[in-house]
Amino acid sequence: MTNLTVSSFCNWLKFRHLVLIDTLGRTRNMHLAAQQMNLSQPAISKMLKEIEGLLGFDIFERQPRSMPPTALGEHVVRYAQIMLNDAKGFVEQINNLSNGGHGYLKVGGIFAATAVVLPEAIVEIKQRSPLLEIEVVEQTSGQLMQMLENRVIDLAIGRYTEEGQQQRFDFTPLAPEPFCLVTSTKHPISGQGPRALHELVDWPWLLYPKGTPIRDRMEEAFARAGVAIPQNTIVTISMQTFLKLLQRGPMIGMLPVAMVGPHVESGDLSVIDTPLDLTPQYYGILTRKDEQLFGPAREFADILQNNADRTLGKKAAETP
Repeated sequence: MTNLTVSSFCNWLKFRHLVLIDTLGRTRNMHLAAQQMNLSQPAISKMLKEIEGLLGFDIFERQPRSMPPTALGEHVVRYAQIMLNDAKGFVEQINNLSNGGHGYLKVGGIFAATAVVLPEAIVEIKQRSPLLEIEVVEQTSGQLMQMLENRVIDLAIGRYTEEGQQQRFDFTPLAPEPFCLVTSTKHPISGQGPRALHELVDWPWLLYPKGTPIRDRMEEAFARAGVAIPQNTIVTISMQTFLKLLQRGPMIGMLPVAMVGPHVESGDLSVIDTPLDLTPQYYGILTRKDEQLFGPAREFADILQNNADRTLGKKAAETP
């Protein structure tokens, strides 16, 4: 197999090639791909052979009932998906601007960020550019970074969840994220004063999935305290489910202070006084490695950073 060069690759690559690769990657079926692209199956087959001939290897296996990507083909399918997502964003931006709009911005945030930091920044940028179209996605840090890598979103507010991510994403810290243990004000232990950790583990608990930063920090804190992780648990990443179950049942959950604050003030939830050591961890702006932001994404990132600096400065001034 001869090695590809950038010039030869750019000279023959067409977006219809990428559409075919993406469609086959999703359907894994030549007939379905032809239907979705409104082309004949022979035309699809001919185009695929042309692409594979230019690349020098098979992108898809030819099996009786399916066409899964080969090992090298998986890289090609992923590249096609990233390029098409980028093209979709470009077309949306151009159409918006040419029709008198102020652009389009799609951002992602972890749950703590969508509670306070993102809304504040959105209000400010909308005051500057009322016609700017903004879409917000709420997910875990790991899922947000996957969306960033696939160019589904412009930037994210989250945190690293593993060391290898530092090679693919840049991180600008914004603020620490303190956590607390909370329960309904109707829970038998609510308002009963300090509670030892071992007194809490037999109650039902709401937990984030394994591998998420919040779950990892909780397990580390329990390990430091020498207490086993609760066994009576419900696992979810849905904040609505978290809050509804906390309010309706005798459950305990570990959540960001910024998120539960309004519910504590309203009397729906109460913070459990416990010696559990929950060290705050910084969240911040995540972007694709060494890729400069521009337009609304750059302005939005600047607003986030300025707001964070102002908040930290205010807290420092209030500290005796």
